[in-house]
Amino acid sequence: MDAGGAPMNYFTEAIAWILDPANAEGSGGVWARSAEHLWYTLLAVLLASVIAIPLGYLVGHTGRGRGLVVASTGAARALPTLGVVTLVGLILGIGLVAPLVALVLLAVPSVLAGAYAGIEAIDPRTIDAARAMGMSDWQLLTRVEIPLGLPLLLGGVRSATLQVVATATLAAYVGAGGLGRFLFLGLKTQDYPQMLASALLVVLIALILEALFEIAERVTARRLHVV
Repeated sequence: MDAGGAPMNYFTEAIAWILDPANAEGSGGVWARSAEHLWYTLLAVLLASVIAIPLGYLVGHTGRGRGLVVASTGAARALPTLGVVTLVGLILGIGLVAPLVALVLLAVPSVLAGAYAGIEAIDPRTIDAARAMGMSDWQLLTRVEIPLGLPLLLGGVRSATLQVVATATLAAYVGAGGLGRFLFLGLKTQDYPQMLASALLVVLIALILEALFEIAERVTARRLHVV
């Protein structure tokens, strides 16, 4: 057998594993695990956005605390996700909480950066013109800064989502669901096609989300251009 035969066989077997109806249905099937994986991703990014977007807008609008925020997000990026999952899992037990905490910590820096960078990138002359029109700080934020900063915010959320969807496989490490179940089960039983199938499904979800964000960013840019 040639050197490339085994990897190609694994790839073919992984595709066959995904398409096998026996692996698709049920609470532990491909559809259910994919839905769980997507839910974990969206929930983590939503919680990170609730935390990071208001803070990012505050920093971008006032210009205060940027150094502290950058240092804090840098420290958060340096945290080993698997270590956080393990530590929180030991404290709170197995389940979704531990990986969710780790995924939120992973997502916050990108969302936060997108929020304040979107406001900081606005032409100062636009801000001055808005103030000259008599806009209050709240009106300036909601009518000028947030709309104009939306493209960079979407970019930050996009980056966070792709990071989380790739890392959400670790949820299975502490007893939660998602596509990581196939990965860890395949590792335990040396079922390499199943492991590769898990990775391919994660990639597929990431590509779908990437396409949706691309569409959203283009629509947003077009509307801002028209305005």
